[in-house]
Amino acid sequence: MDMKEKLKKLIPTKRKIMQLYFALLFNANLKGFVSGNIYQGSTKQFCAPGINCYSCPGAVGACPLGSFQGSFSADRSTLFYVGGILLLYSILFGRMICGWLCPFGLVQELLHKIPTPKVKKSPATRVLSYLKYVILVFFVLIVPIMYALRNTPLPAFCKYICPAGTLEGGIGLLSNAVNESYFSMLGPLFTWKFLLMVSILVGSVFIFRLFCRFICPLGALYGLFNKLSIFGVKVESSKCTNCGLCLSHCKVDIKEVGDQECISCGECINVCPTQAIKWKGIKASPVQDDGKHKKAKLVTRIISAVVLVGILAGAIAYYWQQPEPVSITQGNQVGELCYGEQLKVITPDGILEETVDPTQTGKVTVINFWGTWCTPCCAELPFFAQVADEYGDSVSVFAVHSYLLAAETAAAYVADNYAGSNLTFLADYAIDDVGTSGYYSTLGGRGTYPYTVVLDEDGVISKIFVSSVTYESLKAAVEEAFN
Repeated sequence: MDMKEKLKKLIPTKRKIMQLYFALLFNANLKGFVSGNIYQGSTKQFCAPGINCYSCPGAVGACPLGSFQGSFSADRSTLFYVGGILLLYSILFGRMICGWLCPFGLVQELLHKIPTPKVKKSPATRVLSYLKYVILVFFVLIVPIMYALRNTPLPAFCKYICPAGTLEGGIGLLSNAVNESYFSMLGPLFTWKFLLMVSILVGSVFIFRLFCRFICPLGALYGLFNKLSIFGVKVESSKCTNCGLCLSHCKVDIKEVGDQECISCGECINVCPTQAIKWKGIKASPVQDDGKHKKAKLVTRIISAVVLVGILAGAIAYYWQQPEPVSITQGNQVGELCYGEQLKVITPDGILEETVDPTQTGKVTVINFWGTWCTPCCAELPFFAQVADEYGDSVSVFAVHSYLLAAETAAAYVADNYAGSNLTFLADYAIDDVGTSGYYSTLGGRGTYPYTVVLDEDGVISKIFVSSVTYESLKAAVEEAFN
């Protein structure tokens, strides 16, 4: 290979440029990587089309899979909203999203460029490609729905499998020094997910898009709509000679161009000798080689590039200027008098107009921030109920439900699980138009749940947990507050 060919290979293709562009656009909150905070503003109510973790410090949208699993435990309108967005993406683009818009797809493709022996597709890989449909049915549908019926949300795929969540959310947060205390959250589950992530990333060096082809349930869902999608690739049967060049050139396990495994990367278009493969939604026009049309084409490309770069620059500037979610900076550190707030009471009958300030009890007080959508939160609530029952009138224990996702679901959860408990349930308030939890942010919450603050009898903060607690650790914190 001469030098010219080598240099040509270093120039990124249009698809690579678009993949990088959308990876930056979906993670335009660059400020989050500096501050270590998760963005919780207005655009988080919208789902990015590809796999992109909600908890990534740069993420400006929600993950479609995580939102879809969480919607089973929310109200019906949330389920219709998230399901409608997924259906829209599917009908518009199908698996073209995988090939052009998914940030984790870009990560795998870049790793695959590392020069090593590669595992070619084979009958075995075609069989493995059906695994993602099993994962879709079991981890995205059956398990979350089963837990939702018990008012206990469990986004099973996100919790047990998703390597993008571990890489973008877990590693993204832990790599920032301000989140050093989050290491106390790590346990066997994180170890499992970290090892799984490493295995997938290493495997992607040798196997093209390992996660997309064999594991990703979002790709499985989009693939079901590939034949129906408005955009993607198609074959004009009248021109096709069945030479098989498209199938042999393709790196994924397609049986025909545009089937459920096709990611519409478009590479087959360049190898088709009869130009039978076309882009959907684009009408073919006669090739014009004269200078006038070449100049017009160049001008169009320049204008498009300027517009796209302008959108990205504007997005980055917008999110960089967004204020941090903590509205009050005093009264949220250990040793400080805790900042108080009047919060509405939640009972089995619903959210009442009655309010309580959890800092004005005159007793040792535990304030736990939780949500019905948060599996670790629900798992540790019995410990707070046990402390509330054990200490009786000498300790006040408050469970403050997040305003982020459907606070009204808390009443049904309380009715089913804590109707006779000494726990006092409160509803957080919205700090902005989309429901960012205000009191949680005021007391130092940085976007992760559960979060717990323990006060002494004078209302001074004596302990903060930025992770799940055990009964023993919670009781020890209460005893310390007495002293």
